[in-house]
Amino acid sequence: MWFLKEFWNFLIARKKYWLFPIFIVLTIFGVLIILSQGSAIAPFIYTIF
Repeated sequence: MWFLKEFWNFLIARKKYWLFPIFIVLTIFGVLIILSQGSAIAPFIYTIF
């Protein structure tokens, strides 16, 4: 959790607000890939990429 706190402080201090959507999309894709490992929806997830 220290990474998220440090990342948040970096974004606020440097005013890098445009990084928020990129970080959110990458997080969603990462969670989606991790959760789809070994499941029945895995072939459908991989067609996105």
